[in-house]
Amino acid sequence: MSLSLSSIYTLALLLLALTASAQELPDFSALVEQQGAAVVNISSNERRTPLRKRFNPDESGLEELVERFLDEQNAPDFGAPDQSLGSGFLISSDGYVVTNAHVVSTANEIIVRTSDRREFTASVVGTDAPSDIALLKIDGADLPMVDIGSAATLKVGAWVLAIGSPFGFEHSATAGIVSAIGRSLPSENYVPFIQTDVAINPGNSGGPLFALDGQVIGVNSQIYSRTGGFMGLSFAIPIDVAMDVVEQLRTSGRVTRGWLGVMVQDLTRELAETFGLDQPRGTLVTQVLANSPAQQAKLRAGDVILAFNQQEITASGDLPPLVGSARAGSIASLQLLRHGKVLDLELELAALPDEDPLIRAEPMSAQPQPLNRIGVAVRDTKPAQRERFDLSGAVIIEQLGDGAAQQAGLRVGDFILEFDGAEIRDRLHFEQLLETAATERAIAVLVQREQSRLFYALRLPPAISTP
Repeated sequence: MSLSLSSIYTLALLLLALTASAQELPDFSALVEQQGAAVVNISSNERRTPLRKRFNPDESGLEELVERFLDEQNAPDFGAPDQSLGSGFLISSDGYVVTNAHVVSTANEIIVRTSDRREFTASVVGTDAPSDIALLKIDGADLPMVDIGSAATLKVGAWVLAIGSPFGFEHSATAGIVSAIGRSLPSENYVPFIQTDVAINPGNSGGPLFALDGQVIGVNSQIYSRTGGFMGLSFAIPIDVAMDVVEQLRTSGRVTRGWLGVMVQDLTRELAETFGLDQPRGTLVTQVLANSPAQQAKLRAGDVILAFNQQEITASGDLPPLVGSARAGSIASLQLLRHGKVLDLELELAALPDEDPLIRAEPMSAQPQPLNRIGVAVRDTKPAQRERFDLSGAVIIEQLGDGAAQQAGLRVGDFILEFDGAEIRDRLHFEQLLETAATERAIAVLVQREQSRLFYALRLPPAISTP
C-alpha cells in the first residue's frame, strides 16, 4: 500500500512534533551531579514513641492525614531506642546543615553522613517547631554546599527535583512539577507550603527541593496521605521562609514572629453577603485579643482584612504567614472592610507570645427551656464566664433543636456574642433582636466556642405572629 504525498507530509510533521516534545522534557542528571554532594543523610539515636501513641486518627477526625516523614517501621516498643532517618543539606562550607525540626527534635545523638561516606556528629544550633526547621552544625571545612534560590517567583507547573534518603536509600532523586503555591495545611499557620507531585517518602524529610536551575527553592516536609505513604501530594517549606528562620537561629538561637492579635476565619458565600461582599475574599476577624496591636489599633470583630502590607488576602490562611514573617516592632499596613467601607490603617506589630491560654465553658443547667425562633434556648452568662471569656454581655446556648441555628452549625455551649452587628447585652436583648430581625437576607452571628470565635450565617424563618 503506497502512501500519498500528503500522508507522508502529515506523518513527518507528527514525528517532528514528537521529537520536539521529547526534547522539552528536562534532564536532571547535571543538576544531581552538581548539587547532590551537598545533600546529606541524617540519622539520630533517640527514644521514640510509636506513631499510634503520638497521633490517633480517631481523635483527629481527619480521613486524610498530613504525615511527617519519620520512619516508624522499626519502632515496635514504646520508648525503645531507635534510629530515625531523614535528610538535610549543607548551606555553608564550614558545616551548617538545614533539616526539619521533627527529624531531630527527640534525638540524643545526630549523625550526618555525606555522599562520600564521611560521618560527622552534629550539634543542634536551634529548632523552630512552627516552621519545622532545624539548623545543625558539623565540624568541617571546604564542604560542598547548595545554591540557595527563592520561591518568590515560583510558578505552578514548573519542574522540580527532590534529593533525599527515602526509607534509607541515600541520595535518591525524584522529580515532578509544582502543583500549587501558598498552600495552607491543618495546624500549620506560619508556612505557605509549596505543593508538588514529587514522590516523597519517609527519609526525604528535611531534604532540598531544587528548581531546574539547580537552586534550592524548598525544604521537603510533609505529605498528604491516607496510608502514610506517598499518594501524589507532597509539601515543601519555601526556602525564603526556611532561610529567615535559619538566620534567626544562627544569630540568636530562637525565632521571633510578628503578632497582630486577631482570630480569623474564612468567609463563606453567605457570610460574604452579610458583610456586603459580592464574593468571598479577605479574612474575617472573629476576635481581637486583649493587649494586642489589633486592640490598640481599634480593630473589631466583624472587620474583614483585605490586605496586609499591600499583599492581598484571599483566605484566612494567607494572613498568619505574612504577619509571622514580619518583625516585631515593625509598622504594618492593613486594608479593612468595615460596615461596607474600605479603611486603611497602620499599626506596630508586637512579638508573638509563647503560649495562648485555653478556656473552657461552664456546664449547662439541666432544666428544659422553650426554644425560640431559631431553635435554641439561651440563658444569661454568669460573671465568672464573662470575666474568663472577656465578654461584656452575651448569652449561652443551653438547648438546641431543629431550626436555623442547628442548620447554620451552632452547638450547645456556644456563647452568642453578636447578632447582625449588634453586641448582645443579655437574653432579653437577644430575644428582642430575634423578633425584629428581617428574613430577606442572611444574618451574621458571632459565636464563642471554647477558645475560638467564629461567625455563622443564619437564615431566619418568618416571625410567628399571634392573633
